[in-house]
Amino acid sequence: MRKEFNREKTKDVAIGLSSILADSYTLYLMTQNFHWNVTGPRFHQLHTMFEEQYQELAEAVDDIAERIRAIGHRAPGSFKEFMEISSIDGSEKTEKTQDMLERLAESHELISSKAYEVIEMADSIKDEVTKDLLTGRMNIHEKSAWMLRSQLD
Repeated sequence: MRKEFNREKTKDVAIGLSSILADSYTLYLMTQNFHWNVTGPRFHQLHTMFEEQYQELAEAVDDIAERIRAIGHRAPGSFKEFMEISSIDGSEKTEKTQDMLERLAESHELISSKAYEVIEMADSIKDEVTKDLLTGRMNIHEKSAWMLRSQLD
């Protein structure tokens, strides 16, 4: 039977997960914004792809927040908190399709990179569930980045 997590041991993992949560939520909002505002000859294709991606991110933020809670910490959940800890600038206005694709791809790659770092922290405390969650997230973010970059001219 598994022992309860020690809050002190899981603190760094929770901080890392909180950063990924903030980045994921920011990326969710950015992707939804681009879904609403994309224009041009590839409108339908990109509108649909962005919708699929933001819907997947909506589920992901819930999974990440619940994992933070499961290891004994408070999950950040306000715009203010997310803005303070997110590495993604979701406030910049972007209207050109190419810029949208580039910003989204870079954001997915950033989250994947952070996930790798948190996996190493989770490994050090034998937190297999967090490792599994983040390995799945990395797969999704890397695939999303590839799909977005494939759309760039």
